[in-house]
Parts: sequence; C-alpha cells; structure tokens
Amino acid sequence: MSRPEKIRCDACPVMCFIAEGRAGACDRYANENGKIIRCDPLTILDKRLAKGDEIKPFLAAEWDGQTVSGDTVVVSAVGAGTTYPDFKPAPFIVSREIDGADFVTVVTEAIFSYCGVKVKIDTDRHLGHEAAIVRAEGEPVGHVMTSEYGSQMLSLGGVDHLTGGSKAEGRKTCAALLSLCNKEPVELTVDGGSTVIVQAGKPPIVDGTPEERMRVGCGSAAIGMFASQWKGLVDDVVVVDDHITGVVSEHQAGKVIDWPDTGISILGHRSTPGRYFRVAEPGLGWGGTNIEDPLSILGPWKEKKGARPGLSVLMVSTTGEHSGYYVLDEDLQPVEQQMPEELRRSVDLIAENCEPALCTVLFMGGAGGSLRSGVTRNPINLTRSVQGRKTQVTVGGAPVYVWPGGGITIMADVMQTPDGAFGSVPTPALVAPLEFTVSRAEYRQLGGHDDAVRSLEDVLALGGEYGSDSRILGTGG
Repeated sequence: MSRPEKIRCDACPVMCFIAEGRAGACDRYANENGKIIRCDPLTILDKRLAKGDEIKPFLAAEWDGQTVSGDTVVVSAVGAGTTYPDFKPAPFIVSREIDGADFVTVVTEAIFSYCGVKVKIDTDRHLGHEAAIVRAEGEPVGHVMTSEYGSQMLSLGGVDHLTGGSKAEGRKTCAALLSLCNKEPVELTVDGGSTVIVQAGKPPIVDGTPEERMRVGCGSAAIGMFASQWKGLVDDVVVVDDHITGVVSEHQAGKVIDWPDTGISILGHRSTPGRYFRVAEPGLGWGGTNIEDPLSILGPWKEKKGARPGLSVLMVSTTGEHSGYYVLDEDLQPVEQQMPEELRRSVDLIAENCEPALCTVLFMGGAGGSLRSGVTRNPINLTRSVQGRKTQVTVGGAPVYVWPGGGITIMADVMQTPDGAFGSVPTPALVAPLEFTVSRAEYRQLGGHDDAVRSLEDVLALGGEYGSDSRILGTGG
C-alpha cells in the first residue's frame, strides 16, 4: 500500500512538503485530508466583551445569528493566513458598516524580515553601557539604546540579526522576538553588564533581583517635589542618583524656602547649584550607581560654610529603596543614627510616588513591501493612503504608531494584542497580524481587490482558503 502523498505549502518562502496529519516547520499550517489548513482559528474581535474574556472557539454551524456588523466587531488577522507569495488578494477582505458608511478591513498575517522590538525596562539599575551588545542564549540579538527617564531601553531584532549573521544568530533572534511579542519571558544578557529577564507587562528581573518600582524622578526632581516637606525635619538631604544627584541646601528649591547652608561637599561633577553629575559609576546600588555606602560620595564638611556637630543629613535614593540618617560628630564626621519617624514617612512618600516597574515591548516592522499587493494592485497607493491617514493600520486589532517619512513603518504595544497573536517562519522571520481598514470608496480609488470583498457573515459561514475555524475575543476597547 502506497503512503499518502505529501502536499506543498506555499504560505511562506520555506515551501514545506507536509504529510497527511502533520504540520509544517512553522507549526502554523498543516495537511488535513490533502488540504493545507491554518492550525489556529481566525480571530474575531468584539469590543463588547471584557478585555481578554475569551469565548470558546466556534464553527460556522455554532454561530448564534447575532448581528456581526458595525464598529464593535471586526475580523483580525490572527489566524487569517498569509498572502505569500503576494500575487493574490489578502486572505480576507471584509466589508462592514460603521455609522451608516461602508468600510473594508483587509487582513493578512504578514511575514516580516524587517522587524524587531523596542523594549522599555523600568529600572534605575545599570543594565549595560549604551550600544553594548544584547544576547539571547549567547547569540547577539540587539543592543542597548539611550536611557530614558527611569527606564533602560533596548533595541532587539532587525533584518541584520535575522538574516545578516550566522544561522544560529538568526534563529535565536527570531525565537527571542517571538517570545517577547507573545508576552513570554526572555532572559537577555548585556555584554559588560547585567542579565535581565524581560516579559511584557511584568517587572524586570535584574541579576536575579525583581525590580519593584521605577524612580520618582532624578535627584534634582525629587528635591523639587519634597523639599518643603523635609524643611524643619533635617538639616540637609542628598538624593543619590546615577544621572543627577541633588542636594537640597544648595538646590534652588531649597533657596526659595530659605534653607540654610550646611557646608556639605559632594565628590562629583557640579552642574547648576545643588545638582551633581557622575558621583559614582553606574551599577546596581544606590540610585543606579555602584555604591553601597552613600557616605563615599561626600567630601570634607566645611565648618566655615555651616557645618557643625549635631548637624543631621538624610541620604536617600530616587526610589526610596535605600536611605540612611546621619548626624555629624565633634570631628564633623557623619555617624549613622536611627531615622526619626517623621523622616521615615518622607522616605515612604518617595516610594509611594514611584510607579510599578514594568517591561514594555513594542513590536516594530516595515510593512512597505510586497504584502501591499494583497490589498491593492497598485501598492504605492496603499502607502500614500496610510500616510494620508485615510487607511487605518492595526496589529491584531491594536492601534499602531505610523512613523513619518517613506514606507509604512509601524510600532504596536504587544500588550494590546490577543495572546499568541504572533508567529514565525523558519526563514527566519516573524509573522504579525496586520489589518488595513479603509472606506469602501477609498478602497476602490486606491485600486483595491474589490471583487474579493466579502461580508462578515459570509466569512463566518464559509471560512477562507485555510479553513473555517473561528473564535471571538474581547478587545477591551
């Protein structure tokens, strides 16, 4: 008896031959009774459901007949299939009525070689120097970007890592991107820096320590916020920060409330009064520096400028995680003492004003290539329509930021996409759900595949090229 013949899948450039009952290399397409099907169901997004409140998958026969038009319900590209090799219309081009007007949503799972993620990690802890290589399982997958206010930034992925290096580099890059976009944890190491576990919507774990909160501001900003509350409780306050360390007695915020001089001196690069740069090297200690003893940033106290025995000083980090209370002895040396309760409450107030530390993952991709052919016979018209804000772009139903300039370069917060929305193919490349929504009149003007437009009811009843399984999810919108 002869074995069943394998059939070829043309949903991506790998072109797998798939045996009956087996899936291709991507695990996204399978051979069922001699037909290529999509393994995951087409996802319908319904704003009327609570966010993340998934209704069980249903087949067309189980559809209850409720109205499925209007701006509350839309077909997403999750589970839709691809246009590859991009000579044919998108898998679903769906017509629906919104406020009395006819709109079209074109959905496709786009294969992205030009893609990556931007990662915002809320932490004061030093992850690595700017431009340092970031690795996943030993392979380079990106680099450290410029720091932002209270956050460290990473740029991961991109075509050079996916296709421009070794096969191992491409595979590891693709795997890391896929996990991050699907809200799963990924361990990353920074050359010359730290190891951090990143997961969208979760606190970062830096060198084994979970981060709890991001800083209230730099040292100078903290003084501006809390100087008036400290006056009368302590003689001076130093807010230790890797970027800008603040000293209340010298700071303008202290001057305008008549804070007296204390003769304090800081071992750092003085900027404007009460603001110091580079008091220490970056690290995992106080305020994102490498110090464990805050007194190490103090120079000799100056008696002629106000220093005296009994003078008190509060030293605190920008998150309130580290703090200490000191009193000068007869030799003008600071000696740690138990912190008064009134000061303890001010330290707690700093912590209270800190936001929870989280990881944010933004998917970024260039959608200006051949996938546009699935939308229109004249691809440049789609680009112009998107740039002119006549066509709205979404990723799995999530809103995107469209970069100015040429092409269709987009960014989307993965936390706003359905779980499991992203996939990959072994080329290697990421697969992201992409939707274009445009008025029917504009769609015709840009040369769209008008003869391929279908109603939402028709899609639910008959399915598409890769099967008819569907599911409905809430969007929270």
